Amino acid sequence: MKFLDQCKIFVKSGDGGAGAVSFRREKFIEYGGPDGGDGGRGGDVWIEAVANLNTLIDYRYTQHFKAEKGHHGEGRQKSGAGGKDIVLKVPVGTAILEDDQETLILDMREAGQRYRLCKGGDGGFGNTHYKSSTNQAPRTAGKGWPGEERWIWLRLKLIADVGLVGLPNAGKSTFLAATTSAKPKIADYPFTTLKPQLGVVRIDQDEMVIADLPGLIEGAAEGKGLGHRFLGHVERCGAVLHLIDGTQEKVVAAYNQIRDELESYGHGVADKPEIVGLNKIDALDADDVKKKLAALKRAAKKRSPAATVLALSGAAGKGVQEVLRALMPPVRERRTADKAARDAMRAELGG
Repeated sequence: MKFLDQCKIFVKSGDGGAGAVSFRREKFIEYGGPDGGDGGRGGDVWIEAVANLNTLIDYRYTQHFKAEKGHHGEGRQKSGAGGKDIVLKVPVGTAILEDDQETLILDMREAGQRYRLCKGGDGGFGNTHYKSSTNQAPRTAGKGWPGEERWIWLRLKLIADVGLVGLPNAGKSTFLAATTSAKPKIADYPFTTLKPQLGVVRIDQDEMVIADLPGLIEGAAEGKGLGHRFLGHVERCGAVLHLIDGTQEKVVAAYNQIRDELESYGHGVADKPEIVGLNKIDALDADDVKKKLAALKRAAKKRSPAATVLALSGAAGKGVQEVLRALMPPVRERRTADKAARDAMRAELGG
């Protein structure tokens, strides 16, 4: 399945049906009078978050969505049928924005959450409604009210517990493949990851979802490279695993480069709990590992004082379990906070 994390669509609710102009015609009834029914109400446009969906690809080729119009009224005071609603299904984590891409309409963060984007137009009155003592044979009927229409943006931010960040070829895909059942592309050239990859990690009778994001480069927060459009997915994560390629000479420069991009992007990404992993230690001798690990700890203490720095090798499996165990506490803390926020929202809506 192809991955698409943002798209623009047009939605329109159904117009209300027109009322009927009709008069009662029956044998032996001299003055039948008006009996035109009202028009039906137009259908609504709803959006719903569903589980087990992680892409907006369904909206790549179909971008216009219109609910059914209300049916016209008929004689014998028969009201027209209401138009059918349409329901747009999106992944959990989809943000709905106005056409300006800035104004947030709703954040779909729970499976089953529904929201009415456009309300259907009311049906017009039939001529029965206009009958009065001074106008006993009205020939007037309402046309029905038009439905609402709007352009909106859908922007998906994947729901993951941990976001994998780092420069290209830092070993993120290898780490994901080694710890989960995911099958990301792995090769010895940069930008093998072109879209986020999700995997489920099981550690000590618990589990968490890890998202491997495309490699960041300098200027990513301003739109350079592939990773800039995927930085939004880190917003949902409870923790960040920042992998550094230990085989390069300037590991501190690599760390600072990614920290600069996270801080430039904003939205609280740089404030998330961070585990810094010196990766590929299987290709280094013990002295190099010790020296580079110490340098990273000094750098992390300045930029992210609460960060934990660990050594590992995703390919050889060294230190992987320690990294996963270090990620679990902030993940559990985030889950608890999210649950409390959802319970508070439910209580407020219920009250």
